[in-house]
Amino acid sequence: MNFTKIILAFCVILIISPTLNAQTKKIKRPKNRVGVTSVDNFVQESFDLYDKVYKYDGYAASGKSLDDDDIDVLEEALDEMSSLSESAPDILNDLDGVGVLKQGKATLQMNKAKKALKYSIKTAKELLLGQRERKTENEDNHSKSDEDLDDEVSNDTNIENNNDDTIKKAHTNVSDGLEVYSKYDFVPGDKPIFFDDFTNDFIGDLPSKWNTNGSGNIVKFNKVEGNWFELKAGYRLFAIPDINQLPEDYTIEFDLLTSGLSNQTSSGTRLFVILSDANTFTQGESNYVSISIPLGQYAPFDIDAYNFFDNQNGMINSGLSADIRDEIKNQPHIAISVTKKRYRLWVNEVKYVDIPRFIEKLNILNYLKFHVYGLADGEERVFIKNVKVAEGGIDLRRKLMSEGKISTNGILFNSGSANIQPQSLGIVRQISQVLMQDNSIKLNIVGHTDSDGPDDSNLKLSKDRAEAVKNALVSIYNISSDRLTTNGKGETEPVADNGTADGKAQNRRVEFIKI
Repeated sequence: MNFTKIILAFCVILIISPTLNAQTKKIKRPKNRVGVTSVDNFVQESFDLYDKVYKYDGYAASGKSLDDDDIDVLEEALDEMSSLSESAPDILNDLDGVGVLKQGKATLQMNKAKKALKYSIKTAKELLLGQRERKTENEDNHSKSDEDLDDEVSNDTNIENNNDDTIKKAHTNVSDGLEVYSKYDFVPGDKPIFFDDFTNDFIGDLPSKWNTNGSGNIVKFNKVEGNWFELKAGYRLFAIPDINQLPEDYTIEFDLLTSGLSNQTSSGTRLFVILSDANTFTQGESNYVSISIPLGQYAPFDIDAYNFFDNQNGMINSGLSADIRDEIKNQPHIAISVTKKRYRLWVNEVKYVDIPRFIEKLNILNYLKFHVYGLADGEERVFIKNVKVAEGGIDLRRKLMSEGKISTNGILFNSGSANIQPQSLGIVRQISQVLMQDNSIKLNIVGHTDSDGPDDSNLKLSKDRAEAVKNALVSIYNISSDRLTTNGKGETEPVADNGTADGKAQNRRVEFIKI
């Protein structure tokens, strides 16, 4: 009987040994909780995802191919891991005031969870791309460095205006890796209607292309780039950009920055983005739609959607679940797409609103309005920047296929650099779909800049940006590099006036030309 058990055990070892050898030693889940809710939840969620990825890694190592359901699970897990890793720096702030021993225990568990997350993100991506590399027994996939998950920012940043207020530098997490944004499906409109980055406005003034019935002024930070428009909170206070006609298909984008928000911030504190039928300091005369973004921090609050048509409540009065507290404190990018009656909203790369018939009547909502409510005066502040409205309607994929060339200013880069902003990857994704559909297509990618800066620097920058787009197509969407060439024209071929913010925005563009 004992001999039989030994033989069976030996057979089991032979069967599972390829999996054991192909994977690295599994990271052990902490047995005990720390007692800090955010830390304990982070650790538990990290290891739940880790166990899932480790299991699929074992399947792949044993020779089992992944089916469609497996791929869906891994893609969903990758999105969850991305969001989770971004929350790590803020969770550490919850340890303030906690005992030294508990802080030490929490730090150890956080580091272990982040190591598990790092392995999971890397492994899930390799499995999905079919590029999983197997290590020998002496190699360890779990890197000892967690620098890419420990990118904490705690520098104070001064505001240069009439007050001596301070604001913490916003942390944007772009360096966490472009692959986590590869499914982002927002595509900005292709024909500019309105753009304002407030560069032509004086500090302390109301921006020249806006109107308000309250107040608001331009501020500047010494460590956060550019000029920002501070929105003042109050009952029936509105800030209205100079737009008097919106088409049926268009997009709205802006960057959001907050200061002073805390667990004491009211649950009713919100930023409203309103589409209205009237250029008045009201929500609308007879028709409007409103989306409100929660700014409260002590609990997750819904994104509220409400519409009003023909002087009566419309069909939509919804609270859409969204825990965006971390994003709100870390300079999020807000993107809105209106396609006839359909309304969609993204916060960073996550789509939270998608209502097919939110706009109940077409061609009557021609005005955009911003409204902030509930801020504690002098303590909590809200700023916006890079407000862009553009007409949509042209499918870049079809235009590239039919005309052999497209030009877009929807691929955005950090100022003065070739770092692609994550919210631009919807366009890169469309280009990848054209290349995947027809393997014979080859493209030349050409970068263009505005006239700011020296000519030689702009020429180099335009070439670097074209190369960055190529690298995104290769590394994120697995397009063969030999199908792509790059070039840069600098500021030599403007399509608009470089003397205006609108013109500069149009001149900063990327062209895709079939070879």
